[in-house]
Amino acid sequence: MTGIDSIRWFEDLTNQDVALVGGKNASLGEMIATLKAEGIRVPAGFATTSAAYRHYLAENDLEDKIRERLEDYRKGEQSLHQTGEGIRRMIRRGQWPGETAMAIRDAYRELCRRTGAEEVDVAVRSSATAEDLPDASFAGQQETFLNITGEEELLDACRKCYASLFTDRAISYRENKGFDHMQVALSVGVQRMVRSD
Repeated sequence: MTGIDSIRWFEDLTNQDVALVGGKNASLGEMIATLKAEGIRVPAGFATTSAAYRHYLAENDLEDKIRERLEDYRKGEQSLHQTGEGIRRMIRRGQWPGETAMAIRDAYRELCRRTGAEEVDVAVRSSATAEDLPDASFAGQQETFLNITGEEELLDACRKCYASLFTDRAISYRENKGFDHMQVALSVGVQRMVRSD
C-alpha cells in the first residue's frame, strides 16, 4: 500500500467518495468545493482512507479475532460490554503499518506547512463508510478528538478512532439492523482546529 492509497486531501473529495472516506469526510470535500466560490472558508485537512483501515486490521491480524469476539457475543458467551471492550483494546494495541504511519505523518507535516504552524492543532474525527439509509443512521456512533497536536498524538487519536467503530452502541446498532460489522470501514478526518472567537 502506498501513501496515496492511505490519504486523501479534503479538496480532492466529493460525495462520490463515501466508500473511500465515509460520509462525513466526503461531505467536507463537497463543502470545500462548493463554498470556496462563495468566499466561505472551510478549515483545511485530510482523510485516511477505508483502505488504510483495512490494511491496519490485516497487518495486525485482527479481522478473524474480531469475528471470533462477535461470534462469542452472539452465542451469549460474552456480554456486549466485554465484546466491545475486548475488540477496542485489540485495535488500540495494534501497530501502524510503516507506510500508513508515514503517509499520516507526511500529510500532517504538509498541513502544518499550509497553515504556517510548527505543530498545528487538529480535530480528529471518525467517518464510517456505511451510508445512512431511510431506516438506519450511523451518526454520532464513533469518537472525535479535539485539540490534537503533534504526529504521535495524531497517530494515537487515529488508532482510537479505528477502535471506536466497535463501541458497544455501534456493535448493538449494527447487530439490530443486520449489518455485517466487517463490511463497514472507518476513515479518519484530520482538520485544522479553528477557534470559535
